[in-house]
Amino acid sequence: MITADILGERARITGDSLALIYVPTRQQFTYAQLDQRATACARGWMSCCKLQPKDRVGLLSENRVEFVDAFCASGKSGIILVPLSTRSTAHELAHILKDSGMRCLMYSGRYGALARELRTLAPVERYINLDSTNSTSTELSYKDCVAAVSMLPLPPSSISPEDIYCLLYTSGTTGMPKGVMIPHRQIAWNAYNTVVSWQLRDTDSMQIFTPMYHAGGLAVALTPLFAIGGRIVLHDGFNPAEIWKTFEEYQCTILFGVPTIFKMLMEAPEFARVDLGHVRWCISGGAPLPRYIITAYQERGVIFKQGYGLTEVGVNCFSMTESDSVRKPGSIGKPMMFTQAKVVNLEGAELGANEVGELCLRGPHVSRGYWNNPAATAQALDAEGWFHTGDLAQRDAEGFYYIAGRLKEMIISGGVNVYPAEIEAELLQHDAVKDAAVIGMEDEKWGEVPVAFVVLQPGIKVPAEELLLFLRERLSKIKLPRQCTFVDALPRNAYGKVLKNELRASAVALLEQRKML
Repeated sequence: MITADILGERARITGDSLALIYVPTRQQFTYAQLDQRATACARGWMSCCKLQPKDRVGLLSENRVEFVDAFCASGKSGIILVPLSTRSTAHELAHILKDSGMRCLMYSGRYGALARELRTLAPVERYINLDSTNSTSTELSYKDCVAAVSMLPLPPSSISPEDIYCLLYTSGTTGMPKGVMIPHRQIAWNAYNTVVSWQLRDTDSMQIFTPMYHAGGLAVALTPLFAIGGRIVLHDGFNPAEIWKTFEEYQCTILFGVPTIFKMLMEAPEFARVDLGHVRWCISGGAPLPRYIITAYQERGVIFKQGYGLTEVGVNCFSMTESDSVRKPGSIGKPMMFTQAKVVNLEGAELGANEVGELCLRGPHVSRGYWNNPAATAQALDAEGWFHTGDLAQRDAEGFYYIAGRLKEMIISGGVNVYPAEIEAELLQHDAVKDAAVIGMEDEKWGEVPVAFVVLQPGIKVPAEELLLFLRERLSKIKLPRQCTFVDALPRNAYGKVLKNELRASAVALLEQRKML
């Protein structure tokens, strides 16, 4: 029976191999040591908190070894982990605590104030402080919990492949966050298929510096590397200088990030001199990747691939060879093994090569839908098991896929489909532009028109007219932004995606101001 106790299986085979290095303390852990810690965490939940399989436990913490303990403990116990965004407010998190029905909340000292605020907004039965040394009447000490339990292996599990491993709540950029039901089958399949399709090795090592409360932080590297027996270098936050230092120090072979991260790493002074000779490839996900970033890393002699995935369908869904990454810049590759993909129009009919439509995926890596939300589940998962991603894509004649943006962000101007990602990519080619985002705004004549928000390079000023003239040479007239607003920074979520709802609200406010003048 397939469960997702990947750590336990790896520890059984190569328990003495180095599994994880925690950068803040330079502590090193073998697979056997991590497996013992995860077992102790699971037993602590059961004995100290009286949790049973299918109960929910929340985790509010930065990246740390105890985060790995809790995540892997879910794979052993059947208790459902609910990672919480450390960037959210107490008001936002209270919705998740109530919606998930969690019985216990684990939190680190770094977010103690936020946890205390949650006690009044959405109280739960038990609280576990990861950094407290002594239990009190109001909270348990994690150290006390794991010190008091038996270190014997857990009894044989009755977990089924469809049982929920964790609830990962979406960012809520389009409404209230929804809890994605991630079954054991999805965790296991994502790990094994990534190993095979990416051809990972037990000699590979990868850094994790993206938040582990997000699917990318948990499943892009952690579970696949644990499956093959590689090594994780775990950071507790994002610091370009530290990342390049440890990348070189521990001879990491694969570098993963989102486009924003790769841009910041590229702009760091260390980029020009860091030794990249040991890296097999870089891979980006989470958002469309501008080609100038690919070019910058390729000029340093690095293979650069673009990946694709969603929380709901597994974070690694496509693969490409090293030679294809050079031959097909901007492509996310071909679907992984045993993954079906298609592009459909608004009526659901499958489109041919080079036609833009909604990307749909089907396979054993697809989630069970949304917790307590059958309507949203039915909207995303059709009767044939296809998950409708909401992303616009096209497939070329060779079967390589390209992402064109979000379906909800597509602009229909005068009956013509306009894709913001295409305009953004061209804006980023201008030397004065550091960052850019395009949204659609209502227009009496055209229905919708594109509007651009631009962040300029430090110390540089250019008029909007110059940028529009630059675009006019590259894009058809219908795609040209009707206005260009300069901003200091684009609002982004923890994973680098631009919060376009916030930009739209800003655009509406600016329009109202102009009407009043």
